This record gives sequence, C-alpha cells and structure tokens, in this order.
Amino acid sequence: MSQILETYDKKKAAIWLAATIVAIVLIDQALKFWVKLSFPLGSGVDVCGWFQIYFVENKGMAFGLELGSKIFLTSFRILACCAILYYLYLLIKKGFRRSFVFTVGAIFAGAFGNLIDCIFYGKIFSHSIFQTATLFPANGSYGAWFEGRVVDMLYFPLIHSSDGGVLFFQPVFNFADTAVTVGVFLVIIFFGKDLSRSLETKAEREKREAKERQKEANQQQ
Repeated sequence: MSQILETYDKKKAAIWLAATIVAIVLIDQALKFWVKLSFPLGSGVDVCGWFQIYFVENKGMAFGLELGSKIFLTSFRILACCAILYYLYLLIKKGFRRSFVFTVGAIFAGAFGNLIDCIFYGKIFSHSIFQTATLFPANGSYGAWFEGRVVDMLYFPLIHSSDGGVLFFQPVFNFADTAVTVGVFLVIIFFGKDLSRSLETKAEREKREAKERQKEANQQQ
C-alpha cells in the first residue's frame, strides 16, 4: 500500500465509486426522512443510555456550526461539491489508489447529502415545530428553495456532569456528517502523501521526479 498510483480498470472503479456514493446518500436521506416524518423538532427516542435519536435542525455547517447567510452556505456547499466531484474525476483519471479515491468519495457523499437538505427540504416539508413534518404539504412548506435546514439526529451524550448536564459529546449530527468526518480523518492519518501528490502543480511534480531520479542514481553508484 506504499504506492500512490495503481493500475486498475478506471471505468469499473468509477462505477463502484458512484455506487458507494449513492449508498451513503440514500442511507443519509432515509434517516432524515424518517426523523422528519416521525418526530417533532426537539424530540426523539432514547436508544440506550449513551445514544439517542434526537431531532434538531440547523442552517449551518457540520455539527450545527453556522457561517454567514443561508444562501451563502448553500452556494458554498454547491461549489464545494462541484470541486470535490472534479477532484474525484482527476484521481481516477491519474490512477490514484482506490482506497484514497473511495475515501474522498465518502467525503463527497456526505457533503452532497447535506446539500440535498439545503436545496430541497425547505420546499418539500412543512415545519416541525410542535408537530411531525408533512411531505409536500398542502398548506405550504416551511421555506424556499435553497433555504432548507439540515436535519441532525445522532446524539451521543457519553459523559455527564454531577448535575446531569452533558460534558461530552454535545453536538448532534447526521450520517452525512459522519461520512465527511471519517473521510477527512482517514485522509489525514493514512493518505497524507496521496493528498500531497494529487495537489502538486506540474512544476512541483517535475521537481520532485527529478529529485527522485537523482536519488536513485546516487543509490546505484
């Protein structure tokens, strides 16, 4: 696994990558639809002492973080998804390791899953305040296109204070956030060299290859 590039059927790799992305997005959206249509906002179910399904919504980034207006955030998500998708195309075209490509694919799938919420949910769902939401409501949706709120539901209150407050882990997140976070973690821990090589400019690549050839020549002497 030390090699950065691999020889493989690129068309088949692209098909499996697409299938993986679709699977992650479908799982994410299925969970979100189930929560939206089953619980009012701020409610849920206690699965066990350290894990709850707890329905919250946010207009921001992963784990409820917010940055700028909703339109700005949705536009940023669209640009980010387009950039990652093009990056995936380049990775497969150049023959980067499939493990690295699929890890980046998981990051894309998570980003795209939350983008779906932002673009469509405001228009296809009614509000969830003191009621379960309705899909395609006759009396009007809770928002406009591109102004939907991201649905979160995974809550792990692992450590509590003496007064019952949650010390760790407070953020509520979703399956898409998990795909992004795990993917980024794997890239940092296991694929730093792959990432560095994939972002090289032509001049940087030529300089590195010249150094490698010189190193090999010195070793052969």
